[in-house]
Amino acid sequence: MKALALYSGGLDSLLSIKIVKDLGIDVLALHFNIGFGAKHDRSEILRKRLAQIGVELEVVDIRKQFFSEILFDPKYGYGKYFNPCIDCHANMFAHALSMLESKGASFVISGEVLGQRPKSQRAEALKLVEKLCHAEGLIVRPMSAKLLPMTIPEQKGWIDREKLLDIHGRGRERQLKMVEEYGILDYERPGGGCLLTDSSIANKLKDIQSHREVCYEDMELVKFGRYMILPDGARCVIARNAEENERLNFAHPKMSKIVLLDCVGPLGLIEKDATQADKQLAVELTLLYGKSESGKSYRVRFEEEEIHAVAFQSKEKAKKFLIQEH
Repeated sequence: MKALALYSGGLDSLLSIKIVKDLGIDVLALHFNIGFGAKHDRSEILRKRLAQIGVELEVVDIRKQFFSEILFDPKYGYGKYFNPCIDCHANMFAHALSMLESKGASFVISGEVLGQRPKSQRAEALKLVEKLCHAEGLIVRPMSAKLLPMTIPEQKGWIDREKLLDIHGRGRERQLKMVEEYGILDYERPGGGCLLTDSSIANKLKDIQSHREVCYEDMELVKFGRYMILPDGARCVIARNAEENERLNFAHPKMSKIVLLDCVGPLGLIEKDATQADKQLAVELTLLYGKSESGKSYRVRFEEEEIHAVAFQSKEKAKKFLIQEH
């Protein structure tokens, strides 16, 4: 018997996998990359955590499908920010269920805990998820299984319901006790979460959506850099450090790059259809956040030309262009 597990990287999903594995069932952990799980690649961290319990990880890239089909048109709406949790969970389950045959598996498991999250882990929400993904009783939630309707794997005796748990609510006492019993040393502490629950990223997405049609490349644009709205309405993004320079250095269909040539500093991006005044200001702002001297002219590559520009007046005055992130 084999099961596929949705693995977010969190403690509950790690424990759920361990519980089912200890019942003699082979488990393959699936981590679905929607583009907003984290700012950095966590696959190696996730693999190391799963290695503690002898389970392998497969990362499944669903970013484009999530962007085009789920993010902007969730059937059951958003949480507090820009998080379509119910639709997102159902989408992941649908992908996992579609993989059962090819992976030689019979059912799917998840680390969800009844009542832990107010929107997505209510009993009603769990039912909605199953309805959306046409689960037909094939989703087992080991942490709260005894509080939920019996699933097909339990009915058919594939797994022993008595060996599953009845955890409810936001407390983590039982989970932390299990961690000690299992000898798990590396696990994610409570407090992490999807970037779509970050007010800064949610506000940027909402702003782009209100300003123009959102494109796939905007998924990176909202995660990195200083995000600015310039006087004539153009959106400008300026990297904060060398790492963000790399993350923002890609071909964006709606943005032009601002590259400093003789001044160490950030990469800037400004919308291609911006006014000339906003473009000039974006260049000056990019220089401002570099190692530039006041009043000195610097060479800048912009729109396939080399131009000269002077840094904007001050970072204090530049604050008025920054989007409200919180």
